[in-house]
Amino acid sequence: MRELAGAGVFTAPAGGEAVNWAEHLSVPDLSVGTYSIPRGGEDSQQPHTEDEIYVVTSGRAVFEADDRSVRVGPGSVLYVPAGERHRFSGISEDLAVLVVFAPAENSRGQAAG
Repeated sequence: MRELAGAGVFTAPAGGEAVNWAEHLSVPDLSVGTYSIPRGGEDSQQPHTEDEIYVVTSGRAVFEADDRSVRVGPGSVLYVPAGERHRFSGISEDLAVLVVFAPAENSRGQAAG
């Protein structure tokens, strides 16, 4: 057993960064981290090569994937298959999202640019 301290807790980006990414666990079959975006921030992530589960732990935003969008807030859970374009927009409250990659992030190579 391993406790993932700080998982899902908003952490403000440092040093002029737009977002904060904190990885809490990485093993071959999955990885877990917290993605934090401040209110009014920009999410410029690229599609990943692994499947993802997003669990919104705090904040509010709109999640866009391909041609769909949905409002998200604490308790929202989203599945994003590998390769699907997606991002958070309209971030109206500091957003913290617990992210689970399966298999582990970048284990299939780098994300598409």
